[in-house]
Amino acid sequence: MKFTQDFSAQIDKLSEALRNAEAVVVGAGAGLSAAAGFTYSGERFERYFSDFGEKYGFRDMYSGGFYPFETPEEFWAYWSRYILINRYTDPPKPVYQELFNLIKDKDYFVITTNVDHCFQKAGFDKKRLFYTQGDYGLFQCSVPCHEKTYDNEEAVRRMAAEQKDMKIPGELIPRCPVCGKPMAMNLRADDKFVQDGGWYGSCGRYERFIEAHRHSRVLYLELGVGYNTPSIIKYPFMRLVAQNKRAVYACINYGEAVCPAQIEERSVCINADIAEALGKIRL
Repeated sequence: MKFTQDFSAQIDKLSEALRNAEAVVVGAGAGLSAAAGFTYSGERFERYFSDFGEKYGFRDMYSGGFYPFETPEEFWAYWSRYILINRYTDPPKPVYQELFNLIKDKDYFVITTNVDHCFQKAGFDKKRLFYTQGDYGLFQCSVPCHEKTYDNEEAVRRMAAEQKDMKIPGELIPRCPVCGKPMAMNLRADDKFVQDGGWYGSCGRYERFIEAHRHSRVLYLELGVGYNTPSIIKYPFMRLVAQNKRAVYACINYGEAVCPAQIEERSVCINADIAEALGKIRL
């Protein structure tokens, strides 16, 4: 069901829901980082990847991530630059900080499919974050021969700094310290994704938080979540609200702000830019 109420009325309703909430569960998708300025095409692509675009023909970073580079030196030249700007560089707009300021005094938890680490950089408690799909800042064995991940900042910065002609020196290709096979990003793309101890710890904390607040006044705040993987955030949020008459479902998503008719009276759907909407909320 799409909402037809005007923007200001919906903002007022969301502000009230946030003020009254005993707990807040934030579910974040790619749209939140896009609102913060982490766009993968256009000017930002041209600024960082015009050379790759000219040589290989792709016009956005996402497509480049699937390009079949002929050598690992080319592959890691692309990916080290990609990780550097999308993980170790702050987004241009302070959207994550604004969100943190809105909920920092609440009992909150965040579940996200984003892998750019923006929540922790904005001040969110890492014990209240569940990155379900991995982290650009972690490597894993590509096989994988063991269930462990490795921080990659030093390796990424060196590969980005020392690459020439869109290739890194061969000796910088990251390899598994156990089996010697090439490393991979810790991103959920297939059945080789490593869920290490940190992943399971975060998952457990999230599940316990949800269970502890199953009957509380909870605001389930969904931000920029599309329909690529709705079973991770969107559908569970809707189901939890349907099961708890004290809960509120809120969705801010430009072009996709909808809710089931069954929870319409306890839903706030805002079809607008996330940065604009968050900036209008008044506690």
